Amino acid sequence: MSRKAEELYGSVVTAARQPAFYGHLGVPDTPEGRFELVALHLFLALEVLRGKGAAAEQLARRTIETFVVDMDDCMREMGVGDLTVPKKVKRAAAAFYERAASYRNGLAEGGSPQLSKTLRGYVFGGSEDREGDATALAVYMQAASSALSDHAFDVFVKDGIASRLLASATPKRKVSTT
Repeated sequence: MSRKAEELYGSVVTAARQPAFYGHLGVPDTPEGRFELVALHLFLALEVLRGKGAAAEQLARRTIETFVVDMDDCMREMGVGDLTVPKKVKRAAAAFYERAASYRNGLAEGGSPQLSKTLRGYVFGGSEDREGDATALAVYMQAASSALSDHAFDVFVKDGIASRLLASATPKRKVSTT
């Protein structure tokens, strides 16, 4: 079960590292921005497992444990002091659960405006200038959630469904040559 959880978490990270998030949508390519997209995709992956029985619940639990270990490793690699790592990991886990509840509510309300507002707050620091990007991210998230009702998360990533949904959700911007 641990190996399957590690593979699922690997798919989460792969989905979160798609360049279009950071290029076209302008998600900050910083530890914070990467955390936000890992949390978003971890939420999507775990939602697929909700209510699917004991084995799915165990996989979800192990995947969260893998996320926590990854957060610990990342913080240590970034040079966070050994004494503060556990507190920061605990805050990261709490932040994930907070986001998961907000994302679940936003998706349940079925409308992009609430989800967009939530994403703008978490991913783009609440910037009013980023409303279009937050809306595009909400469209992606809603489409991904819908697609995942028919696909396992690892298939969703491996088969390129995530990339195609992201490409169709991202705004097409004109690039100035001046």
